[in-house]
Amino acid sequence: MSTDVSRPAPPARSGAAAAVSWILTIGLNVVAPILTYNTLTDDHGWSEFAALLVSGAWPVLDTAIVVAWRRKFDEFALVTLVFLVITAVVSLVGAQSARALLIKDSGVTGLFGLLCLVTLATARPLMFYFGRKFATDGTPESTAWWNGLWQYEGFRTTMRRMTLVWGVAYIVEALVRVALAFVLSTSTMVTISPFMIYGTLGGLGLWTARYGKRSQAEGERRAAEAAALEASQEAEPAAGRAAGGTPAA
Repeated sequence: MSTDVSRPAPPARSGAAAAVSWILTIGLNVVAPILTYNTLTDDHGWSEFAALLVSGAWPVLDTAIVVAWRRKFDEFALVTLVFLVITAVVSLVGAQSARALLIKDSGVTGLFGLLCLVTLATARPLMFYFGRKFATDGTPESTAWWNGLWQYEGFRTTMRRMTLVWGVAYIVEALVRVALAFVLSTSTMVTISPFMIYGTLGGLGLWTARYGKRSQAEGERRAAEAAALEASQEAEPAAGRAAGGTPAA
């Protein structure tokens, strides 16, 4: 594996490709599932489980579009689908009281945190695929650039550390919300639960952005130091030859 001294710069991003990729990602993995779930449960009286299963068709469609368009598999859509399946399974477990539903909601985020930790034992952690989805425009050039970064030790450490932090944070958040569900009233939990969910997500997003920038800056600093050291080592023999002069005939 290589060090970070020769890490390549990202290729120029395609504005059109990035826009289409973001629209597909947010529309089919976030907006469409939420709208479908709310419409089926609120307006048509579907069960939570059935509505979640139907909502899961959108990430599948996203994967199919990406495979047809990019000729590659999209792990981000797969993770979204797995998350919806987890939610569907959790919704079937146990009682259906308000407190039970709040606990189940916490279980979903906790299982997502566990999923993050499990991927640390795989070839590449979950944040590698999330990073590739949002740090590139989806073109073959930018995807190849991101995949190529895996050879650098600093990049691998960054992805694994991000995945570890996300996993631990969501498990802790889930445990805290479960504990609060037994201590606080249901009405209070319904009020504060969304703040905890989105507060955790916002905090993790902010930390990830800052940590990513610090890691990149550290890699660039090490690369500059290595280049300066290499230049000085090459200059020393030349300086020695110049100081010794040319022997007389």
